[in-house]
Amino acid sequence: MHDIIREAPLGQLIRFLSKNTLFRYPEDEPGFELPATWTALLKGDEVEIKETPPVEGSDSYIAQNDIIYRPRSWRPEDPELADLGRINTASTSHTRPYTNERMQAERMLEIGRTVSLPIVPQRTRDNQILVDWYTTDDPANPQNWSSHKKTAVVFMLCFYTFTVYCAGPIFAASEPGLVQHFGVSPVATTLGLGLYVLAYGIGDLLFSPLTEIPVIGRNPVYWSTFIVFWVLCFPTAVVNNFGGLLALRFWLGFFGSPALANGGATISDMFALTHIPYGLCWWVFSAWAGPALGPVIGGFAAMAKGWRWPMWEVVWIASPVLLLLLCVFPETSTPNILLRRARRLRRITGDERLRSQSEIDQANLSTSQILSSALIKPMEIMFKDPSIFFVNVYTGYFYGVFYTFFEVFPLVFPPFYGFNLGETGLAFLSCLVGVTVAIASYIAYLYFYMVPDNLKNGFREQEHRLIPAIFGSCLLPIGLFTFAWTSDSNIHWSVPLVGVGIFTIGHFFTMQSLFIYIPFSYPQYAASLFASNSIWRSGIAGGAVVFARPLFINLGVHRGVSLLGGLSCAGIFGTSAIYIFGKRLRARSKFAVH
Repeated sequence: MHDIIREAPLGQLIRFLSKNTLFRYPEDEPGFELPATWTALLKGDEVEIKETPPVEGSDSYIAQNDIIYRPRSWRPEDPELADLGRINTASTSHTRPYTNERMQAERMLEIGRTVSLPIVPQRTRDNQILVDWYTTDDPANPQNWSSHKKTAVVFMLCFYTFTVYCAGPIFAASEPGLVQHFGVSPVATTLGLGLYVLAYGIGDLLFSPLTEIPVIGRNPVYWSTFIVFWVLCFPTAVVNNFGGLLALRFWLGFFGSPALANGGATISDMFALTHIPYGLCWWVFSAWAGPALGPVIGGFAAMAKGWRWPMWEVVWIASPVLLLLLCVFPETSTPNILLRRARRLRRITGDERLRSQSEIDQANLSTSQILSSALIKPMEIMFKDPSIFFVNVYTGYFYGVFYTFFEVFPLVFPPFYGFNLGETGLAFLSCLVGVTVAIASYIAYLYFYMVPDNLKNGFREQEHRLIPAIFGSCLLPIGLFTFAWTSDSNIHWSVPLVGVGIFTIGHFFTMQSLFIYIPFSYPQYAASLFASNSIWRSGIAGGAVVFARPLFINLGVHRGVSLLGGLSCAGIFGTSAIYIFGKRLRARSKFAVH
């Protein structure tokens, strides 16, 4: 608990006010001494390194008995990265591309953690000494944290993500009250949800690159933006101007977006490559639980206390999240952790040669490079690479279809089945049931097939990971057609909800597979591509919320949902085409890993 509080904003504030006498790091202790090999390097002595032969396909060495662990140098093939002078150290293995070499390196590091072995820092070409972990089981390394600590961090991240996603659809429960209070049309009220969804996509473009800057890290972006989110919740609940309400909803979505933009990166900081999907499953579950439970708690509250009450519920949910972020949420970014360690070591030794790899990277990155990587390059790849173009269009489409549920459910369950506002919210629990089934199936797929196959045979062609997406793309239209054709007062209400559950299962399988395909095929652009995909999805979903009601009123629920189901059939052919022709497309692409 001491370590986790020390890394949180509260611990850092206490350290600052106490002049580093409270919540000390090991380097702050009076009797701290650098490991002997580090001291020898600082003195200019040669350190004798005994190394065992490397494991086949691995880029690391493992110490045996008196042999010191030291990874070999590694230089990426990408000239843009090579210019940074990056070399591979124990601390940078998890930032390398998604390759068999990385997987083998991580496996060897995992073996090394079973015993405490010293890690010798590396020298750069200009004689700087790279600050690394002290030992293979260094407790400062997020990947060495105990399972309890990792579980606690994942729980807090999921709670954070749930709150942001819940705050969006909970607004749908207030829409009938807004029509009466402000005298606006039902379509106009949908802007409160549409702008919120659009804003958290826009926020991704800013906050995703920010957390990758080592001097900033992930934590400051999380807690600083959430403070603004929490503060804005109060005027949202009391505002008496419809235009002001829409503006506040937009900024709520914008400042809530870091949870959605960087949650996956936080999980990848703590878990090895083969285990990242397990952590992501819980994070994705929280992202689905928010939209599923938001209308439930909002619907009954709006019935009992009026349209403002769901807005107050957002305040109540966000308040404990803010306390967790400020008091016990630790920094997970390895570049940031080692950068701060390097500063402490320079302070106590007075030796300016002690530098973290992230400091060297930072010094060679210009603002124009960061902007190009975050904004220009993803758009260039999208329009020049048909695979990425399809992924963005397809994921945006069915993400938008999901958000049309918040407008079509009130047109189905109250008139056909006599549901009240709270009971209509309960219908969204079918999404939670569907994603629970999907996650359980996907974890079984990982545990019994994918992970053992990767460990035994290495990573196969990227297209091999699209098999669940093909299955999921078939479930999407099946679920939509089931919902469209069974939404009738003569058919029990549970039947159309089964269709919603089927759609949700297909949505999860397709999204997970396509989002794994991107980083494996375009590792050096993965973060930027995810950010651009987010704004694409959010833009379509925000628009879908607004056009959904006119669509279903003009065409009718049956034909309107059938139209969406028919259009989604194109995704089956597109996903299958990438599976069959993807390797050839990548061979012609200058961006993809061939």
